[in-house]
Order: sequence, then structure tokens, then C-alpha cells
Amino acid sequence: YLMIFQSEHYSQMAEELHERERTIKAARGEIRDRNGTVIAANRTVCTVSVIHSQIEEPEQVIAVLTSELGISEAEIRKKVEKRSSREIIKTNVDKAVGDRIRGQGLAGVKVDEDYKRYYPYGSMASKVLGFTGADNQGIIGLEVMYESELKGMDGKILTLTDAKGVELENAGEDRIEPVPGNTLTVSLDVNIQKYAEQAAYQVMEKKGAKAVSIIIMNPQNGEIYAMVNAPEFDLNNPFSLEEASLWQPEDAGEEKGGMTAEEQQLLLNQMWRNRSINDTYEPGSTFKIVTAAAGLEQGVVSLTDQFSCPGFRIVEDRKIRCHKVGGHGSETFLQGAMNSCNPVFIDVGQRLGVEAFYHYFQQFGLLEKTGIDLPGEASTIMHKKENMGLVELATVSFGQSFQITPIQLITTAASIINGGNRITPHFAVSVERNDGTGYREYEYPVRTGVVSEETSAAMRYILEQVVAEGSGRKAAVEGYRIGGKTATSEKLPRSLKKYISSFIGFAPADDPQVIALITIDEPVGIYYGGTIAAPVIGDIFKNILPYLEIQIAEGSD
Repeated sequence: YLMIFQSEHYSQMAEELHERERTIKAARGEIRDRNGTVIAANRTVCTVSVIHSQIEEPEQVIAVLTSELGISEAEIRKKVEKRSSREIIKTNVDKAVGDRIRGQGLAGVKVDEDYKRYYPYGSMASKVLGFTGADNQGIIGLEVMYESELKGMDGKILTLTDAKGVELENAGEDRIEPVPGNTLTVSLDVNIQKYAEQAAYQVMEKKGAKAVSIIIMNPQNGEIYAMVNAPEFDLNNPFSLEEASLWQPEDAGEEKGGMTAEEQQLLLNQMWRNRSINDTYEPGSTFKIVTAAAGLEQGVVSLTDQFSCPGFRIVEDRKIRCHKVGGHGSETFLQGAMNSCNPVFIDVGQRLGVEAFYHYFQQFGLLEKTGIDLPGEASTIMHKKENMGLVELATVSFGQSFQITPIQLITTAASIINGGNRITPHFAVSVERNDGTGYREYEYPVRTGVVSEETSAAMRYILEQVVAEGSGRKAAVEGYRIGGKTATSEKLPRSLKKYISSFIGFAPADDPQVIALITIDEPVGIYYGGTIAAPVIGDIFKNILPYLEIQIAEGSD
């Protein structure tokens, strides 16, 4: 019965008893920017392990490994003397160190080549790219989002041993070669990203701001050229906190550097947060783009409609002020937009009414996520329709009392100015097999008819006037037609008097090819978006428009 009916089962058991398996790690796929520049690569490292039954000179092994690996003698001794089929001493060992250990020819010591993720640009786009853990698996960002494409398939080395576990000399070894991960090409442009990061850090330092985010996108197809979340962190050392020493999961519960492991993990999570997609904020006046588009689309307002601004509006029992205390007086809707006048937009909101305004929130896609290919996108925090009274309608119409993410705001604005197509913001462009045998381009949903072409053209015209002669003048770039909208929103609780200054701009105004949003969190001193945020986007455009080969407007020098 054993020899005939159970022979396969016992043959398999015998084979497993005599086979020892070691993993050959697969190289993780590279991530490249739109120009083919490698922004996430691999470095060859080594995994050093010992096989107890094969060690002939344990003291020499302990001495060499202690000296080369910087691990205590006690710890190495414990692993060397442990009776197990294989004990890993250390992973991610520098290749030069691994080669030196291998060169000693110590029986029972195995040095296998492995790969460690390496980011050539350090902290660049850290919260977008993400990083990998000790097992080379993606932890945040694109690294985790495209794990299945990037990870590859590990190989194996199978060796035969005798009953004591000693490798048989002439038995040879079977190798199953690893399959490297696929190459991911993304829409990021290293040059635009670096320039935007430089601009973000400059304004952060100059204004003593807590954080600065910048998104630069193609409004026609949703490809993101840059996403900055300053301060960024070092991708090659992602567990390093200035305030705390390195925290590893096995340290949980211990206190290190006067901080518990849980507190350190909390700080790490905050450091890794991508504010552009994970955090919401009150957009303030940049949201007037949405109110204006809804009003024009519904036909409740035209560019020449007359309004009057005495410096406030009374809505039910509330006195809601304009930023210009003395008021703007008599003005058209176009002038009201150029002046960023709250009473004008309150009036447009009231003309629309809750039902119609809510309909446009849905039509513009504001109440759903953008679908960006990064983990952890936050949802819009908006009043429920049944809870929206006239006061809520008034405050929402000029961008207060609700919260959205920066990515949601720029995507909605892009959809309004690009002819009415709700695009999907994204990074991944294509994926290619390492051996060149397979290639696939990513496709993303587009919803047409968000606004009519007429409304879109009117919005482009209004927003061009805001930059030409209105509150966004400091974003103007000689030779180019720029459109945009400024905002200064007060953070909650209002009593703290802390602000977020922002500006959204696009170019060329008549045929938008690039759109950018900057948010400056808690600037010190002057905090108006038109004064401190608009010039940053103007400066970025001055440099990237020629780079993107966007032509100077006709009639310009």
C-alpha cells in the first residue's frame, strides 16, 4: 500500500526533505517620467544567511560576520548556533560588503544578491512616488498603487542535501530564474516637478508657511506634470524623522527618543500624507469658478448683468461681508468676478437656488471622487441638500462652509475651461514588459457635456480678465494669455485667524494646455492669494510655458 498507492505522496515528502530552497529576488520595475528619465530604480544589495548543518568553523563565521555587518557578536552567535535549515543574518547589505564576505569562502554562509529600491532624485515627488518596505513591496503612492505591475516574480535556487541537511557536492542545483517587474511610465516631468518644488520651498520660507502644495496638470487629458507637497521627505530614508529615531515594527510599545512607537508612527503618517489628495480645505474664492459656470449654464446671469455691492449682503439673519469693506458699488457680473466680490456671487447663488446649485455640484462631479490613481483620495465634505438653507447657499457660493481636496478643485476647474469634459486626473501613462514583449497604454474615463462650449468660452474670457485687470494681475506673464482666480480662505476655527492662500491659473486662456493650483497653508504676514499665491504661478508659467512649447500669443513681442 505504501509503495504503490502512497508512493507519490512519500516521494514528494522525501524530495522536500532533501531539497533546500533559496529565493532569488526579482528586480522591481522602474518608474520613469514622461521623457524616459528614471525616477525609481534598483540597487543591487545582498542577503547574508547561514545554514547551521553546513558550518565548519563557527567561531570564524561569527567573527567575520560581526566585523563586516556591524551587528553585535551575541546576536550573530544566536543565529549561527540555532539549529534551523536557514537563518537570515541581514538583508539589504551593501554589495561591496556582500562580495567581501563571499570572498572569504566560509562554509555554511550564503550571500544571495537582492535588490533595494533607489530614488535618484531623493525627496522629489516623494508623496506621489511613495517607497517600498524591507520586503520590497510598495507602501504608499504609485509604488503601492501599481504594485502588481512593478513587483515581478521571484526566482528560486533548489539544492539537494543529505539527511543531515549538508548540500551534496556533485548534485548540482536547479534554478528558476526571476521575472523582473514591468516598467511604469508616468506623466510627471522631472524638470517641471523640480521647478515647482523650488518655487514651493521659496514661498514657504519667505512666508513662514506650514506647508505648500502645487499641482500642474494638462486640462485636456488629466495628465499631471507635477505634484508638490512641501515639505517633502527623503525617499531613500523614508522612516527617518528629525524629531525621533528610526522606528521599526518590532519596537512597538517601547519608548525611543522620548516618544512611543505609536507617536512615531503617527508622525511618519503625517510626513507621508499627500495633502493634494488626502486632505480637504475650504477653497474660498477659487470656487467662484464653479458658481459662475453654474449661473451661466443655467441662464440666471450674463456678463453684463448689473449688481450693487455696499460691502455686505444680509441673508436671513446674517450679515455677510465683502472683502472690500466700503463695497465695490455698481458693477457688472464680469467686474464682480474680476473684483472677486462676495455679494455678486451670493446673488448668483440665490438666483440659482438650492435645487439647481446642487444639480451642478453633481453634474460637475464635485460630489464624487476624481478617481486619481493614488491611494487615500478624500471625498468632498458638502452640506446635504435638505440641510442647505439660504445662508448655507450664500456661503457655499463664494467657497466657504464646505471642504474639497485640491485635486478635486483643479479637476473641476479644468473640466469647466476645457470645453466641458470631466477628465480623470492621473499619473500612469503606460506599462511595458522588461523584455519588450508587452506594452499597454492606460485609458481613463472622460465625461462630456459638463458645461456647454459657450459657458466654457465665457468662463475662459472671465478668468482671463481676472488676470489681465482684476485680482489675479500678479500672475500675468508677458506674451501669454493667462486666466485664473485668486482665493484667501480662513481656516477653522475662525478665531485663530489662520488662512490658506491659493491661486488657480491656466494658459493659454483661449486654448488651455496647462493648469496649475497652489495652496499656501498658514502664511505669516500678508496672506492674500492675489498678493502671495498668484505671483508664484506666474513665475512657474514664465519658465514652463516655453519649455512645453506653448506659443506666445499673436500680437505679442
